Amino acid sequence: MLAGDLRERILRGDFPAGTALPPERELVNQTRMSRTTVREALRILEVQGLVSIKTGRAGGAFVRQPDGDAVATSVSLLIRGQQLRLTALLETREAIEPACAGLAAKYRTDADLAILDTANRTVGDLDIPLEQFLQANVDWHLAVAGASHNELLTGFMSALSKAIYSSTENTAFVDEQVRRTTYRAHKTVTDAIRAQDSAAAMRRMSKHVHGYAEAVVQVEERTQITLDETH
Repeated sequence: MLAGDLRERILRGDFPAGTALPPERELVNQTRMSRTTVREALRILEVQGLVSIKTGRAGGAFVRQPDGDAVATSVSLLIRGQQLRLTALLETREAIEPACAGLAAKYRTDADLAILDTANRTVGDLDIPLEQFLQANVDWHLAVAGASHNELLTGFMSALSKAIYSSTENTAFVDEQVRRTTYRAHKTVTDAIRAQDSAAAMRRMSKHVHGYAEAVVQVEERTQITLDETH
C-alpha cells in the first residue's frame, strides 16, 4: 500500500525527478508502519525504476524519471514469463519497426544519422566475427528506434531485439549472403531516413523485417523463446 501511494505521488509529479522522498524515519512516523515495511516499499519502487537508493550521510531514496529501460525490463519479463512463441515476437517486431523508421525519418538528427552509419559500416564488414556482426545489427535497429525520439518505442525495441537474437540459432542462419543482404537493406532504410522520406523508410523497413522473419522461421524449429536472466 505504501509503495502504491508513493508511486502515484511520483507519477503525479508531487516528487519531481532528482528530489528525495521523505526520510525513512519520517515515513515511519507518518504511516505508523515499521521501518522494515517502509524499506520494503522503497525497494519495490527501486525495482520498478522509480527511485534510486543511496546509502551514507547524504543518502536516501531519490526519485527517477521512468525511461525506456523500464519498458524494456517489463517487456522482457513478459516474454520470459509467458513463454511467447518466436513467431509472435517476430510479428510484433514487424508491426513496430516500420513505425520507428517512419518517425526516425521525421525526427532524426545529424547525430542519429552518424550512429546509424557507424553501426551499418560494422554490419558490412565481412571480416568481423559473428558476435560482432550481430551486436552491430542490434545497434543499428536500436539506433533507428532511438532516432524516432519516442522512448516507449525504443524500450519495446530494446526488449524485442534482445529476445529475438537470444532465441535464434544465428550460427545456422547467418552466412556471408545474409550479411550482404542485411547491409544493403540497412543502407536503403538509412538513405530514406536521411532524406526524411517517412513513407519510403516505413516501406523499406517493413520489407526488411518481413524478409528476416520468413528466413528465421524456415530455419528455426523451436517455438518457445528462452531468455537468460541477463536479458
